[in-house]
Amino acid sequence: MKLKQTLVAAALGFGMLTTTGAHAALTLTLGGQGVYDSDLNLTWLANANLAATNTFGVGGISASGDMTWNAAQSWIGAMNAANYLGFNDWRLPATLQPDASCGSQYNAGAPYGTQFYGYNCTGSEMGHLFYTELGGTAGSSILSSSDPDLALFQNVQSSLYWSGTEYAPSTSNAWYFDTGIGFQSAYYKGSSMFAWAVRPGNSTAVSAVPEPETYAMLLAGLGLLGFTARRRARS
Repeated sequence: MKLKQTLVAAALGFGMLTTTGAHAALTLTLGGQGVYDSDLNLTWLANANLAATNTFGVGGISASGDMTWNAAQSWIGAMNAANYLGFNDWRLPATLQPDASCGSQYNAGAPYGTQFYGYNCTGSEMGHLFYTELGGTAGSSILSSSDPDLALFQNVQSSLYWSGTEYAPSTSNAWYFDTGIGFQSAYYKGSSMFAWAVRPGNSTAVSAVPEPETYAMLLAGLGLLGFTARRRARS
């Protein structure tokens, strides 16, 4: 009876290892073409610069994939019209305002209030991805991160990415996030930046493969159980 309880405990322990291991918040989805963030319940395109190879017929996108804010909105609209990957609710990432996690704030006065910008803005969706999920460091490029989850994405640019959130004090500007240094701010919509599509929720997820350390711990546990069983059989 005690051996049976030990086996059950080991099985439960293995289940905990496979579901609560490091980097559990990001998982591949959409057949590897999306990355689901369970923290925010949203899905990023795995290709962080899809526009460089697929403009969906939208003009004004450079060969490298950067574009104005209005072109980015048109690109998102064309993507949804095409029901890309089976969904029509793609959008640009959102920027939270106010965001107390930001390193800087600016009092724009009435009626606009305080605007939050700078480093460590984890309230925005791009900031959360940069700092919380991919281990980015303020002042350093996301491409310098050693977090293994960065490998879930392709074509990540160490540059400026548009947010879908307009800058309230002046709607000729919109928020952006700089993955080259982890900095959030707002700038003129006519500037050229990259676009990274995201959508709410998840879809059919690809099952995660247990990491090598998990297999090693499982085998060690099974070996211990086998040793215990042999000792009991001899006693």
